[in-house]
Amino acid sequence: MDIRGSCDVIVIGGGPAGSATAALLAMQGRSVILLEKEAFPRFRIGESFMPATWWSFEKLGLLDKLKASHFVRKHSVQFYLKDGHPTLPFYFSEVDPRESSVTWQVDRGEFDHLMLDHASECGVTVVQQAAVQEVLFEGTRAGGVRAAMPGGDIREIRARVVVDATGQSSLLSRALDLKSWDPQLKNAAVFTRYHGALRDPGIDAGATLVLHTENRDSWFWYIPLAGDVVSVGVVGPMQYLIAGRRGDPRRILEEEVARCPGLLPRLRGARQEDWIKVLRDFSYISTRIAGDGWVLVGDAFGFLDPIYSSGVLLALKGAELASESIGAAFETGDFSAARLGRHGPRFVEGMEALRRLVYAFYAPDFHFKTFLDRFPDCRDGITNLLSGNVYRVPTDGLYRSMDQVLRIPGYRPLSLSGEGS
Repeated sequence: MDIRGSCDVIVIGGGPAGSATAALLAMQGRSVILLEKEAFPRFRIGESFMPATWWSFEKLGLLDKLKASHFVRKHSVQFYLKDGHPTLPFYFSEVDPRESSVTWQVDRGEFDHLMLDHASECGVTVVQQAAVQEVLFEGTRAGGVRAAMPGGDIREIRARVVVDATGQSSLLSRALDLKSWDPQLKNAAVFTRYHGALRDPGIDAGATLVLHTENRDSWFWYIPLAGDVVSVGVVGPMQYLIAGRRGDPRRILEEEVARCPGLLPRLRGARQEDWIKVLRDFSYISTRIAGDGWVLVGDAFGFLDPIYSSGVLLALKGAELASESIGAAFETGDFSAARLGRHGPRFVEGMEALRRLVYAFYAPDFHFKTFLDRFPDCRDGITNLLSGNVYRVPTDGLYRSMDQVLRIPGYRPLSLSGEGS
């Protein structure tokens, strides 16, 4: 394979964050090599998008491909109480009547492959089955990578900027000891897919459902996909979900389904696929988003509990903002941590707005219904958050009201672009 020994930017990882960052930089005229250790398509969880991803898809030039796809359209999110009764759906069009209020439920293997191919079409040199062994440093400055290429030979490739988009593998965060774990969000997820499960009619057919179990010890996601397939997963504290059941995923899933009155009727007569997977979804954030010559994007920087399906939104927005910082670095010739991490405070501000809503969901005495009964004017604020509009709409007013009924822990200030953590 003819890969040059140097380029402007190396992106490690071909998921949504890596593909988007690479594509946006190539669109700026930069030479970009993307190294992905797996062969696409590959399985990934996280099928549901927030509507605010629309604006990143527009910037990437992906909207026409998504509109032409068979992916299910998503108009809303609906929560089910522990007794099985549904609350009123949160329709995204309530706060945005435009087409951008509708998003997609996707097969991530297919979607990620679409994004990687799109990056290639934008001019990115994409190499699959290329495993990066380490980021090469010259003092404190990243200057390239050492990677095992598809044919087995070891190559060193130099670049002015290295982008870590390795997901929860977090190549640089682990190497530099940057991860800061959220002590209150230590959860696990057990999930599979079903065929023939119940779907609601009309525009509700593609809704994401969030269903509490009877004691609120855990919750289920229910995400309709194309081809009469539904993704179903249960999330709960590690100690509750895994301990005492010997980590048996089938037992965990069956017992938790039996404890979820809102879910049981939907799965009656449905056929489960012959696999069940378990993931630890500990939430974390890195203490830095950039250093001299390197930038973190997507889950390589931070991961937030999946309750609101914010993963792809944060991956795309992080890619968008990071590509702007990297573009400015090339324009000025300044590849310092401060320049490459200039977008960090803005990115984390949106991530923090979503994290606070995650904390609200897990608070034992908090319910959206009772909160909105007391503060009906906050419904649009909640809908905006569920839409992912954390970078477009202020959240201060909503959280001032929420602070009257719920104490949400603060977060430790981060050294987003400075030296050290």
